[in-house]
Amino acid sequence: MTDAKSVYRKLRDEIVSGAIPQGTPLREIPLAERFGVSRTPVREALRRLEQDRLLIPGSRGMEVRAIDPHEVVQVYDLRVLLEAEAAGQAARARRTADLTRLEGLLARDRALTDPDDATRARTNLEFHAAVWHASHNAVLVDLLERLTIHLVHAPRSTLSVGDRWPRALAEHASLLDAVRDHDEGAAREIAGAHMATAREIRLQLLRESAAEI
Repeated sequence: MTDAKSVYRKLRDEIVSGAIPQGTPLREIPLAERFGVSRTPVREALRRLEQDRLLIPGSRGMEVRAIDPHEVVQVYDLRVLLEAEAAGQAARARRTADLTRLEGLLARDRALTDPDDATRARTNLEFHAAVWHASHNAVLVDLLERLTIHLVHAPRSTLSVGDRWPRALAEHASLLDAVRDHDEGAAREIAGAHMATAREIRLQLLRESAAEI
C-alpha cells in the first residue's frame, strides 16, 4: 500500500540520485496520479522534502532546490571526517552479516557493465551506507544520512569523471579488506582519502560549471 512515507522515500531517492533534476516542479495532482493515491499523502511527502531542504517554493508550486556550491564543499569537508570515523568504527564493530552485505555490494558493482551516471551514484551510496551501518553507531549513521541529502541532484557524479569509477571500486575493495581485518587505522585512512578525492573532483566540476555560466 502506498502511503505518504513511501511517496516521500521514492521522491527523496530520485532527487538525491539526480533522477529528478534541480528546478523540476513537483505538483500534487500529477504525483497523486503517478502513485495512485490522493493528494493528502503527496502533500505530506512534499512538506517533508521541503523540511529536508530538497524542495523550495517555485513559480509553479514546489520545485527541486538548486545546488549551493559553498554548501556542497562544506558537506564534503564533514563527510571526509565522518566517513573516516564510520570506517574505523566499522572495522572495530563489524559483524559477519555486515561483511556479507559489503562483499555482495562490491561484487554487484564490479559486475556492472558501463553503468550510467545515476546507477554509479546509487550503488556507490549503497556501499557507503553499508559501511556506516557496520559501525553499529546509530548517531553516526543518522548524521551521514542527513549529510548525504545535502549532496543532491548534482548534474554529474564524481564517479563518471575519467577513470574514477574503477578506481573507486578498488578503494572500496581495500576498505572492505581493512574492515574485514579489524584494521581501524587503515580503514580510517582509506575512507578519508576516498572522500577527499571525491571532494577534489567535485570542486573541479563546480569550477567547470561556473566557467560555463
